[in-house]
Amino acid sequence: MDFELSEEQGAFRQAAREFAAGEMAPLAAHWDAECIFPVDIIRKAGELGFCGMYTSQEDGGMGLSRLDAAIVFEELAAACPSTTAYMTIHNMVNWMLATWASPAVRERWAPLLASGRKLGSYCLTEPGAGSDAGSLSMRAQLRNGYYHLDGAKAFISGAGATDLLIVMARTGGAGPNGISAFAVPADTPGLGFGRKEVKMGWNSQPTRAISFDDVRVPADHLLAAEGEGFRIAMRGLDGGRINIATCSVGAAQAALNAAREYMGERRQFGNRLASFQHLQFELADMQTELVAARQMVRLAATKLDAGAANASVYCAMAKRIATDIGFKVCNQALQIHGGNGYIREYPLERYLRDVRVHQILEGTNEIMRVIVSRHLLEQTTEEIR
Repeated sequence: MDFELSEEQGAFRQAAREFAAGEMAPLAAHWDAECIFPVDIIRKAGELGFCGMYTSQEDGGMGLSRLDAAIVFEELAAACPSTTAYMTIHNMVNWMLATWASPAVRERWAPLLASGRKLGSYCLTEPGAGSDAGSLSMRAQLRNGYYHLDGAKAFISGAGATDLLIVMARTGGAGPNGISAFAVPADTPGLGFGRKEVKMGWNSQPTRAISFDDVRVPADHLLAAEGEGFRIAMRGLDGGRINIATCSVGAAQAALNAAREYMGERRQFGNRLASFQHLQFELADMQTELVAARQMVRLAATKLDAGAANASVYCAMAKRIATDIGFKVCNQALQIHGGNGYIREYPLERYLRDVRVHQILEGTNEIMRVIVSRHLLEQTTEEIR
């Protein structure tokens, strides 16, 4: 086992770190305060390949591994977890389209998405189907060469500002096997976008509900085949869980760095905070747990890259531990800052607000525990390992 980054991975990390410091960090608080979706910055990230990292080179992407992508996302999230989280969703949309779309649709959209010239949204969640994605009710019926989509989606990142939607809808009977996936251009007649949600965090990306009223898409906009949508969604969620976990790690690393610097500068009772043993222990525990979370995420990414049979459960474990630890570290860093951590002059409260939702989306952490416990109870000891 080699825990060191390769020379190429080190170069990716450095490029991401420089982009984050130069293009994202100076404006992240402004985007948050004014609820600005920084499309121009996302397109600049696309010029570096960050919008199509694990899309194949043939489809305009970089063809990187999930581990490589996690390394990049961690650096970007240290500057702005919210914007980076949207970029992870966009990467998933691009990968789904490039993997399962018909040749004509793939050739039309994949290079545009990979370059960041066009942006995507992922439409799975419904008002009545969150963690239980297999129960979604939105319908798609094939008539005269077109699928007619009717229903509603909720909590869609980027909605109203993106160009292509990957939509899960029911073409068959009840349950997961009746779900199919579609590529739907966002300007298709019959689409309606709800008000921009007012959120606790993730303010640099718009979140809206989307309504579908007899939205017609050509039959070749079906991804893979009818009934394959749930499998596609679950494949996407494995990678999505690694992505959101690494966003938590990146934000927590930035929070830890800020806390360490603050402890070296701030004086109380005539001494620097760094001289108080209790805070030294606190910092040591934050560092230890953060390293553990990072290695768990990278192990899960390696499992996914290798196509391991137990990759899904490792993705679930990584998502659970990294998002819980990420929030904990951000919260502890804020506490070390005292009252200063609570005001917007410092980035701690933004990190805290942004990472809180990571424990909910891509499957709640309670669902992650269900996935892990089922695997643990159903498999042999060797299969678990």
